[in-house]
Amino acid sequence: MGNGVREGRVDFKHQDVEPVTSTHLPSEGNQEKKKVLNSLMSGALAGAVAKTAVAPLDRTKIMFQGESHRLLQNALLAESKPAPEAYRLIYRTYLNEGFWSLWRGNSATMVRVIPYAAIQFCAHEEYKHLLGSYYGFQGKALTPFPRFIAGSLAGTTAAMLTYPLDMVRARMAVTPKEMYSNIVHVFIRISREEGLKTLYRGFTPTILGVIPYAGLSFFTYETLKKLHADHSGKLQPSPPERLLFGACAGLIGQSASYPLDVVRRRMQTAGVMGHTYSSILLTMQEIIREEGLIRGLYKGLSMNWVKGPIAVGISFTTFDLTQILLRKLQHSTNVER
Repeated sequence: MGNGVREGRVDFKHQDVEPVTSTHLPSEGNQEKKKVLNSLMSGALAGAVAKTAVAPLDRTKIMFQGESHRLLQNALLAESKPAPEAYRLIYRTYLNEGFWSLWRGNSATMVRVIPYAAIQFCAHEEYKHLLGSYYGFQGKALTPFPRFIAGSLAGTTAAMLTYPLDMVRARMAVTPKEMYSNIVHVFIRISREEGLKTLYRGFTPTILGVIPYAGLSFFTYETLKKLHADHSGKLQPSPPERLLFGACAGLIGQSASYPLDVVRRRMQTAGVMGHTYSSILLTMQEIIREEGLIRGLYKGLSMNWVKGPIAVGISFTTFDLTQILLRKLQHSTNVER
């Protein structure tokens, strides 16, 4: 009977431990899934809001980069107002094509930017976690180098998975609406007339540009948040402070990668602009030879100093605030249960 009691106690203990183990692991898995889903949703919303806000400037920048300096000058000779060329081009587009034409190609932008931003922000959170584990900073802010690497890897991952959509957006932005009726039409015409490999034209400069752009953007934003926390004693910056930190991040990141951004656009739009660019170096050489170093490779940068900080500031701020909101909603739901 003593043995029976002991065996019963052993069985009871075993049965008591088992349910805890079996319920614990799925709980961790669910938490991880929720975290990834929150990052994807927050990133998608951040990209959509930011890009829609600056869509007119974005379209004009692509047109400004895609056209040769000579053609652009001829197109702007009729303008007499003493405004920068890029902003005169916005005004000219508005007069000739109407107000909503400034958002032409924004549907293609949304198709690209929603998955791009979702993947980039989610990947950044995951890379921070992985690098934190690798370098022993789990639960703490990463040191500068891993912080830069996490941003670069996140941008590269997103660019690789969504590049053809970026190509389509560039084509729709620089062509008259009669040429391409919708996004699917762009894919069909490019594939039929220029070949499927055209969808990846400009891919190499894109990746080379994304590495410093995403790396410096995320690095700057995360660094400014950490410095703010260290000096102010506040765990989280306010929304205006987030906007400011994001604006600084966008200014630094886009300035560093801008020449490669110009090369990428030229290679993407070569098929409809009457040019043939076979490599990054040859494209750079032709741009510099025809238009000069500053006027060519940095064309439209002044406008990017307006557009970039606004877009990145809105993007980072929207992502952070959406993440905070989703966590609060999940926490309140868990408490009610």
